[in-house]
Amino acid sequence: MTSVDEIKRKIQVLYETHSIIHINVNIKKPRVCIVNEPVIITGVYQHIFRIEERTGGAPKCHTLQYSDILTKKIAIVELSES
Repeated sequence: MTSVDEIKRKIQVLYETHSIIHINVNIKKPRVCIVNEPVIITGVYQHIFRIEERTGGAPKCHTLQYSDILTKKIAIVELSES
């Protein structure tokens, strides 16, 4: 099983090398549902990371937790390929 620290490190590398990623998100509170859409990582912090998506036309920012990757609420396509 992957630790949260390893996930943070991988997202930090994605943020520094190419901040546009493809992501699947299914979170109920607040309601965020994104299916294989390109998003931009706008910030990487101690316990969270921020993304910007444009699925509805206008940009929307979301704050996501690293732990949601462990619980499979978030899947980053580029992380599953490596």
